[in-house]
Amino acid sequence: MRQEITAQGVRVVVVEPGFVATDLASHITDPATRAMAKEMQGSMRTLQPEDIAAAVLYAVSQPSHVSVNEILIRPTDQTR
Repeated sequence: MRQEITAQGVRVVVVEPGFVATDLASHITDPATRAMAKEMQGSMRTLQPEDIAAAVLYAVSQPSHVSVNEILIRPTDQTR
């Protein structure tokens, strides 16, 4: 996408969040996967939605000549 629209002045940012404290785990239908997600969430200090929002705000608030291409953001203690 970046290669196709950069010439039009559009910036593209890939945001890759780690484990974020949301209700996503409650929507997992497979019991084993749901249990694994809840266990992972309990084993770390998860990111908050506001943490991701702050990272996105950083990327989009850069001057027009700056392109933040990727943001990989994870909880400090997320090991996998």
